[in-house]
Amino acid sequence: MTKARYQHRVYDREELIADGIIHGAAIVAVLYGGLFLLTRDTRIGTAQIAGLVVYLVALLCMLSFSMAYNLWPRSPVKWILRRFDHSAIYLMIAGTYTPLLLQLLNGALAAILGATVWIGALAGVCIKVMRPGRYDGIAIAAYLALGWVGVFAASSFMAVLPLATMVLIVIGGLLYSAGVPFYLWEKLRFQNAIWHVFVVAAAAAHFVAIALLYI
Repeated sequence: MTKARYQHRVYDREELIADGIIHGAAIVAVLYGGLFLLTRDTRIGTAQIAGLVVYLVALLCMLSFSMAYNLWPRSPVKWILRRFDHSAIYLMIAGTYTPLLLQLLNGALAAILGATVWIGALAGVCIKVMRPGRYDGIAIAAYLALGWVGVFAASSFMAVLPLATMVLIVIGGLLYSAGVPFYLWEKLRFQNAIWHVFVVAAAAAHFVAIALLYI
């Protein structure tokens, strides 16, 4: 999306309300769910808790910046918020991988995959911050590629993760991918809200998938 395209699309009051409700409900759910997981009396190690915290912070950043950007009126501030919104998607992808990678028995594989997703995410953040409005088509492909890179370690994940977690991870990935056409379909009324329904549904699937590792 170029800056001109960004300025062209204006959502009406009903669309903004719908989008705000979706984001607000998701943020409240993550806060309550995250607090529940972090305050449980478990014997999970420090590294596992740290991985969970990284994931929760990344998820909340994505939802919060998305809400701020999408509800903010057109202005120079909105253009700045867009950088944070799109950058936070990269952090959320890498953050989601973090607690899952800590489950792998193969430390070298976990390190390589972790480096791949985090270096890729940080590179994406740099591009979004330094070159806003450019390479957005490539960015969508990068989001999807980074999100699905874990398939290369599918057998290793299947060896240590519960079946329910694996199924939910795949469902979440498919939901994110299925929502992309709505993200691009700007002429559709409530297009942005529909896209965010897919995002929230996918995030919910991944949240439950990760929560199963801590309860």
